[in-house]
Amino acid sequence: MYNCMIRKATVNLVLICCILFSLSVSAQISTGNLDGRTNTINTAVPFLRISPDARAGAMGDAGVATSADANSIYWNLAKIPFATTRSAISVTYTPWLKELVNDVFLANLSGYYQMDEFQTISASLRYFSLGTINFTDVTGMPTYDYHPREFAFDAGYARKLSDHFSVALAGRYIYSNLASGDINGRVVRPGKAFATDLSLFYTKDFEKDNSTVNTWNVGMALTNIGTKISYTESATNKDFLPTNLGLGTAYTFGMDPTSKLMFTLDLNKLLVPTPDSTGAYREKSTISGMFSSFGDAPGGFKEELQEVTVSLGGEYSYNDQFFVRAGYFYENKNKGNRKYVTAGLGVKYNMFGLNFSYLVPSGNGIQRNPLSNTLRFSLIFDLGHKEEEEGNNW
Repeated sequence: MYNCMIRKATVNLVLICCILFSLSVSAQISTGNLDGRTNTINTAVPFLRISPDARAGAMGDAGVATSADANSIYWNLAKIPFATTRSAISVTYTPWLKELVNDVFLANLSGYYQMDEFQTISASLRYFSLGTINFTDVTGMPTYDYHPREFAFDAGYARKLSDHFSVALAGRYIYSNLASGDINGRVVRPGKAFATDLSLFYTKDFEKDNSTVNTWNVGMALTNIGTKISYTESATNKDFLPTNLGLGTAYTFGMDPTSKLMFTLDLNKLLVPTPDSTGAYREKSTISGMFSSFGDAPGGFKEELQEVTVSLGGEYSYNDQFFVRAGYFYENKNKGNRKYVTAGLGVKYNMFGLNFSYLVPSGNGIQRNPLSNTLRFSLIFDLGHKEEEEGNNW
């Protein structure tokens, strides 16, 4: 039997991932939050809730109702029919938990194509590498290295139903390879699952007397509705995907013909059963868990509210070429305790755009946020512009 010897940095990574993202290979039963104790919701493949978008990353991870671009595939696919370019591709690279290790990252490739004025198709690939695990034998001699990794492939279709409203549906294949082989008498295998997203988007322009336009957007996205996932052959209770309900709104002020100022707000809630002391929550189906997630918290309505995360963001743009962004993300201390300020810049020239975001460090000493100094880089290539009479002037 092998002993798994993981270098110190990777051990820290695994511990932090377990705490922050409830990453688990086999299910864990948590104590109910009846007296204010921490009661984080457990799901598998939490990388699906890591934003791959540097623009939204600079605005507190708010993106459900912001203006459309190639990364809207992650936030709200229904925005794509209102994009001002006919097609675009985005490439994003995010070194993850860089305060602890240097070989963990999230990479994302996404793109869309507007087939006509009403219909849009899209696809994306997200790849999450968790670094390297070094295995040894009973004598401590190295045997082999293992590279845990996960990915998700999406394909979607969005349709504009009116000049102001659109809907979208996406399908997703998920592959999670965290370990392999016989570990402590249990055969561990890669987990596989399928999921769908359903999203809605509404937008309306308000023309002003000074030849500028204000825009109000509202969005909703139900994401990762799918099969449960298991990492062992003998698993009787599989793990939930991070099914999520996102609601967002954004308002853009046309300050003058060249300057715009946008404010946005997102509210997100995992539609996954809240852990209880008996573990019975894990026996629910995906659909049953979604509906019960609105009222199953052991701490009642107060705890249900604690499960809602808040993202606030703002963006100033000049001539649709230069962008300055800032935001704030809040999660209750009993549900993960992620709180951070974000900032970022963007520049666009012709068909090429570059976005950068930075997560401002918080805390100190042993309480320092392991997400501190997280960077995101996104490249966006606009491959085709609409004809002037078809375009939307934002």
